[in-house]
Amino acid sequence: MEIVSLVLLVLIIGCLFNAIFVVKQQTTAVVERFGKFVRTSSPGINIKIPFVERISGRLSMRIRQLDVPVETKTEDNVFVKVSISVQFFVLDKKEFEAFYKLDNTEQQITSYVFDVVRARVPKLTLDDLFVKKDDIADAVKEELTEIMGQFGYGIVKALVTDLDPDAKVKAAMNEINEAQRLRVAATEKGEAEKILIVKEAEAQATSNALRGKGIADERRAIIDGLKDSIDDFQKSITGTGPMEVMNLVLLTQYFDSLKSIAQSDNSSSIFVPHSPGALTDFSTQMRDALLQAGQVPEKQATQLKKNEDNNTNN
Repeated sequence: MEIVSLVLLVLIIGCLFNAIFVVKQQTTAVVERFGKFVRTSSPGINIKIPFVERISGRLSMRIRQLDVPVETKTEDNVFVKVSISVQFFVLDKKEFEAFYKLDNTEQQITSYVFDVVRARVPKLTLDDLFVKKDDIADAVKEELTEIMGQFGYGIVKALVTDLDPDAKVKAAMNEINEAQRLRVAATEKGEAEKILIVKEAEAQATSNALRGKGIADERRAIIDGLKDSIDDFQKSITGTGPMEVMNLVLLTQYFDSLKSIAQSDNSSSIFVPHSPGALTDFSTQMRDALLQAGQVPEKQATQLKKNEDNNTNN
């Protein structure tokens, strides 16, 4: 009797252990009864009929990611490796389809990714592929969403994570970009040098104009000062003429110039005629220049009158 009781106790404990099972969070357990699907069990403690029902498998309800590298050719005959990342999950209330309809989910998704990428990429050049990679990703997602929905899977996102052409092609593209950038840099440098030259020329022209104006104002002031000095000298000392006053002014300027040259630290050697007759030569040259300047208006007036007479006779 004790042996029977002990056997019954062992059977009861075994049945309890067989009837109770735990399902982890974000996981669904698929329960079968004699090989036939009965239900799915949610996370937590669950009970099944001992020795009649069994857990056929478990499905993860988390979002999973599958990375698919695809090698294909572009329209301009460049082989490129396209890396596609697909994020997928089991749809709610679709656990039966997700567990029983597909034997290998990741292999199925990989096949569809290969099909879409190799159908779209050969229609694009390499440059267009880099620009329109989001279009490729959207096409992959759209195709997988339609197909995988029948098998109980939803697609969160499809991403083109990498475009890797052949190493020689990348080197050629880098050389082309480098040449373009060097050409732009050379153009900009030339324009900058052109602007500098133009601005320097404008500054030089402005400087020369201001220097010329300053020299003209200086000479005008000297002439006005000489004129006033001559008038004052003639009023103060009677019997003196303009030439005597001019010679005196020239003598004063002459000795002032010698004094300035002697006091200057940066002046180099200079040779000037320094004799008793030098001042006379200076005054003679100035007088001749003034006389010639005075004859210019007379000659211009005579020539103008002659031209008018010729026009009248004609």
